[in-house]
Amino acid sequence: MAITELTADMFDSEVLQSDQLVIVDFWATWCTPCSMLVPILEEIAAEHTDIKICKINMDDAQDIAEEYGVMSIPALLYFKGGELINDSIGLISKERILSLLS
Repeated sequence: MAITELTADMFDSEVLQSDQLVIVDFWATWCTPCSMLVPILEEIAAEHTDIKICKINMDDAQDIAEEYGVMSIPALLYFKGGELINDSIGLISKERILSLLS
């Protein structure tokens, strides 16, 4: 499954109303660790079609970032049934990402 690029307008429908586990990657073009996280997320997306992975540009979605307390990036927020179940900050491994989903 491909990674979905979100806009602020899409957040509710793609994340909060999804019946899948959703990982939302808060990133920015100027963030080097964010770029390093992309191949890890692409690998998870390819291997785990039951997990929806979305990216949202922090610079374009400051209201959503503020609502969820995102102060540093990269930040991954993990949602299930429209509820935030976990989060992580910084560049982390594929194994750590998957472990935070359970």
